[in-house]
Amino acid sequence: MPTIFTHPAVPLAIGLGLGKNIIPPRLMAAGVIASVIPDLDVIAFRLNIAYSNDFGHRGFTHSLAFAVVLAFLITLIAPWLRAKRITTFLFVLVSAASHGLLDMLTTGGLGVALLWPYASERMFFPWRVIVVSPLSLSEFLGLRGWRVIGSELLWVWLPAAIGFVIIAIGTAGRRSGLTSGKR
Repeated sequence: MPTIFTHPAVPLAIGLGLGKNIIPPRLMAAGVIASVIPDLDVIAFRLNIAYSNDFGHRGFTHSLAFAVVLAFLITLIAPWLRAKRITTFLFVLVSAASHGLLDMLTTGGLGVALLWPYASERMFFPWRVIVVSPLSLSEFLGLRGWRVIGSELLWVWLPAAIGFVIIAIGTAGRRSGLTSGKR
C-alpha cells in the first residue's frame, strides 16, 4: 500500500486545484480523512481475520461500494462542511475510491477487492509501479522506507502535482472567463 502520507495526494491535488470556493477547508479535511479511512481495516490483523477474507486488509473497505457509502454518509453533514451536497458526495467519493485504486498500483499484497460485494476477487492494475509500504514501523524507517518514499514521490505525488496544475489552470481560466463576461 502507499503510505498514510501519500493517500491524501489525490484529494489535496483536486481540492487545492479547485480552490476553497469549491472545496472549503472542512470538505478538504473530510476528503483527506476519506482517503486514509480504508486502511483502518488493518485492525483485521489484530482480530485474526485472514488477509484474504472480504473483511481482511484491502477487502471491503477498499471497494467502490464502500467509497459510495462513505461519500453518502459524509454528504449528510455537507452543510457543516460548508459545501454543496453534490460537491461533497463527488469529492469524498473520489477521495475514498482513490485509496483502492492507488493500492492496485503497488508491488505487493494480495490485491484489492475493488468490486466487493459483487466479487470478492482481489485485483491489481496490469502495471504495478508503486513500491508497497511495509506495515512494520522499523522496516519503514530503514532503507526499504526510503525506496517506498521515492516510489511514491515519482508515481503519486508528481502526477498529483501535475493534476493540481492542470485543474488550477482550468479553474482560473473558467473564473477569468466568468468575471470578464466571456463565455
